[in-house]
Amino acid sequence: MAVASSDLLIRGARRDDLPALVALFAADALGGHRDTTDPEAFPEYVRAFAAIEASPDQTLYVAEHGGEVVGTFQTMVTTSLTGRGSSAMIIEAVQTRADMRRQGIGALMIEFAIAEAKGRGIRLVQLTSNVVRRDAHRFYERRGFKPSHLGFKMALK
Repeated sequence: MAVASSDLLIRGARRDDLPALVALFAADALGGHRDTTDPEAFPEYVRAFAAIEASPDQTLYVAEHGGEVVGTFQTMVTTSLTGRGSSAMIIEAVQTRADMRRQGIGALMIEFAIAEAKGRGIRLVQLTSNVVRRDAHRFYERRGFKPSHLGFKMALK
């Protein structure tokens, strides 16, 4: 059964959403981010949430269905001198709860982010996806994203 957009609320994340968000990330076996529901790690998530919440250029969203958090994504807006000083929106940390996948939630979250970018006059929406997430790559390509660049990362911790 697909989740209709009228059944799904996409809203800014609140502090009380953190346990559900942490559980979403900790359940991601492919992400490799070492997320955990260990209570000793929770203050790190609280600090990160506060930094995101305080930033005018970042927004953390949740997708809520039936009063439960079933998905999340984060947007960041950057402005650079390239493109004649235009801005780009980066979509990060897109997750749908495992039992709710393939119901259209991810598509609605991405559509929401794109609409937000268009509404703000942003010229480009971009995202990265782990190279092992082949299903996600097909999902993003169906939404109009093109694999145009090769990304590099360096872990410092």
